[in-house]
Amino acid sequence: MTELRDDELRLLTRTREFAQTQVAAQAERWAREQRSCAALLPLAAEIGLLGLQVSRARGGLAMSFACKAKVAEILAEVDFGVAMSLINSHNVAEQLARLARPAVAERYLPDLMAGRISACTALTESTAGSDFAAIQTRALSVPGGWQLDGAKTWITNAVDADLIVVYAQTRADAGAAGIAAFVVNTQGAGFHRSSGNPIGPVASMGTGGFSLQGYFCREDELLSPPGEAFKDILHAINGARTYVAAMCCGMVGEALRVASAFGHQRQTFGMTLHAHQGWRWQLADASIDLEAARLLVRQAAELIDGGVDAQGASARAKVFSTRMACKHIAALMHAMGAEGLSEHYPLVRHLAAAQVAGLVDGSTEMLLERIARELKAA
Repeated sequence: MTELRDDELRLLTRTREFAQTQVAAQAERWAREQRSCAALLPLAAEIGLLGLQVSRARGGLAMSFACKAKVAEILAEVDFGVAMSLINSHNVAEQLARLARPAVAERYLPDLMAGRISACTALTESTAGSDFAAIQTRALSVPGGWQLDGAKTWITNAVDADLIVVYAQTRADAGAAGIAAFVVNTQGAGFHRSSGNPIGPVASMGTGGFSLQGYFCREDELLSPPGEAFKDILHAINGARTYVAAMCCGMVGEALRVASAFGHQRQTFGMTLHAHQGWRWQLADASIDLEAARLLVRQAAELIDGGVDAQGASARAKVFSTRMACKHIAALMHAMGAEGLSEHYPLVRHLAAAQVAGLVDGSTEMLLERIARELKAA
């Protein structure tokens, strides 16, 4: 079992402090006002969250994926949307540091890691979600670069993003082999931001869309060429499925903490809720599934850090964790009675977020097919 380094443990401590002092105080307001958490970026940058996996040569912390998964879990304890938003902006920084031409990296990376600009990755379209190879956004080779045309929707951070990694098809009917990744500046001609897709209690993740109409990308803004982009994003998606599973663990862990504290002080029929056997069994049941989910996340994270194929492990972690979150957050809310619906607690936001978690980075149904294929191969 891989142990986190001392500097990684210190980052987790700073992340907990950040979550409690900066996120918890604003999370309910973001949900109520349907606002993103973009204002948090400079504060997140101060503790290193936007350069977590960026190489030290590029000014980052070069930390493990296992550490990233724990960061995601800690942030999601307070707000899933914030966890998704910050991790997604960080992911673009890591991608630029690893793949971008030097001039492009130098142009954007310092501002991105300092939280002066925000970023996102754009795959999903109105007719292409989990079926990534079916995207219709087109990239046409033109003198000096590429012309991009198409539309993306349901993209985390899109309502505020200054920089977007856009995946587009370079050859009609080429499928996955023709997909490439491009760096798009949202101030460029031909970029049009759509109205947002705020998801009620998780509006903090800044979900939105945009269209590209004759948008010109210079040759050096081709981030990942056809033949490479699809492989790179599949690797990234395995990571995303794992840290989304970790976020579900964070939400259930917080729901369990809240319900337990409530049950020890709430009196019914002359005794605390926790003194009722049937009531406390609900908490015990949740704690068992939570521990199992954390073990699945840890297994997938270790495979990713070891450079081993994690497709099956990440799929199992995400399916189990999202189901676990939907089941137990609802049960723990119910165990608290009407108090579980109070804005004072994050359980309503967490329950909505659990539904979102079941859809992002591959729906549960698609992942079940992936796991079934693995069983057939065995």
